Amino acid sequence: MSTDFEMVIGLEVHVQLQTKSKLFCGCSTSFGSEPNANTCPVCLGMPGVLPVLNRTAVDYAIRAGLALNCQIRNYSVFSRKNYFYPDLPFGYQISQFDLPVCEHGHIDLEVPTGEGEFAEKHIGITRIHMEIDAGKSLHDSAGDGNASLIDLNRAGVPLIEIVTEPDFRTPAETTEYLRTLRSIIRYLGISDGNMQEGSMRCDANVSVRPRGSDKLGTRAEIKNVNSFKFIEKAILYEASRQEALIRDGKEVVQETRLFDSNAGVTRSMRSKEEAHDYRYFPEPDLMPLQISDKWISDVRESLPELPVAKRERFLKEYGHTQEEAGVLSGDRALAEYFEDVAKHSGDARGSTNWIKNELMRELSNEGHSIEESPISAKDMAGLLALIKDGTISGKIAKDVFAEMYKTSKAPDVIVEEKGLKQIADDSSIRPICEEIVAANPGQVEQYRGGKQALFGFFVGQVMKQTKGKANPKMVNEILKELLDQ
Repeated sequence: MSTDFEMVIGLEVHVQLQTKSKLFCGCSTSFGSEPNANTCPVCLGMPGVLPVLNRTAVDYAIRAGLALNCQIRNYSVFSRKNYFYPDLPFGYQISQFDLPVCEHGHIDLEVPTGEGEFAEKHIGITRIHMEIDAGKSLHDSAGDGNASLIDLNRAGVPLIEIVTEPDFRTPAETTEYLRTLRSIIRYLGISDGNMQEGSMRCDANVSVRPRGSDKLGTRAEIKNVNSFKFIEKAILYEASRQEALIRDGKEVVQETRLFDSNAGVTRSMRSKEEAHDYRYFPEPDLMPLQISDKWISDVRESLPELPVAKRERFLKEYGHTQEEAGVLSGDRALAEYFEDVAKHSGDARGSTNWIKNELMRELSNEGHSIEESPISAKDMAGLLALIKDGTISGKIAKDVFAEMYKTSKAPDVIVEEKGLKQIADDSSIRPICEEIVAANPGQVEQYRGGKQALFGFFVGQVMKQTKGKANPKMVNEILKELLDQ
């Protein structure tokens, strides 16, 4: 996109709440069940049945609202949003319209701007409302391909929709927002934020305008993008498409578009509906939702330390860099793992380095999360303790770590089984050093003649002969004594 224009982007994020039952009935919300196994007359929209609101879902919506600095409404109303979807048996969606449960919030981001540099970005949260999810149409597994099948397991699952102000100006800002938002909802324990399974889905409203203008352009909505990489690509393509239309003197049409990730383009899906097209009206089968101040207060007191606060604490308490604090506080389970290791080892710097550099690399290579780590926090702390008390050297520790990752065995067991204890007595190391010096008279002469860089050669030979088990500090001291005679 050229520098003559700027993007204006707002996001609508659907988050599936991690309740055990659906929003208005007792059906399970478990993922991966047999098609239509988790259904009942209520979520199938049968006549004569009445919805009953899931209180836990409301708790979770309030938690999200408080974490995103929203005002929580004491009086909130569910409405019918009328439109036809083949996988929505009601013929309407139970959602919220003019009286959502949360509104007027904000989130502050640290957006990367270069090598180790960050800029603050304030994003307004317009509203958070509750609603039910639709089912799922299956077109690819319908026998001869001439019919579609419908799985209603997801119909009625509770969602919150988090709507932002049009405050984003770059795709990178939207990605940082989504990462931060997912981190927050995971900290809160209200959703797993799994985009691959549809627990978190994003719609992006994109428009462009001449740089410097304060007038909003006509927007297009890109629906249901489910990866950070694709949302950036979709926004970049859509903004460029709109700029090209404007430069050609053509009109940007307000519409809903889909992102074709294979072709890397957005395609028109339907003309964009306005609120009046949905003919909203209050849901007659549900009483208005009344949330007391005590209810809000109780939820507020139950909130955990959130990522931003934890990041700031890590900076002060552990002397982390911004990058280290961001990585280790970005995921609640990872943050707890780090603090467990640091507490039990008494070595925050070592814990940071081993977790961030060694453990995270191995987990990332295998696509695993910290919850799937084969090394427990207790054993990681044990490894650091063995380094600290001189039982093993840093070099041997890497071999022990590799074995721990492979077998989940405790570090002291591996050290014992493989005979990896560090050699740290003079009577064992000195003869080896003397042997190395005696076996390399040419190098000794060069060293004594002023070629000091050869000292590393002698250290390397000793470490090679002891298979890395000699105490490096003692080796250096003894060699220095022998060579400087």
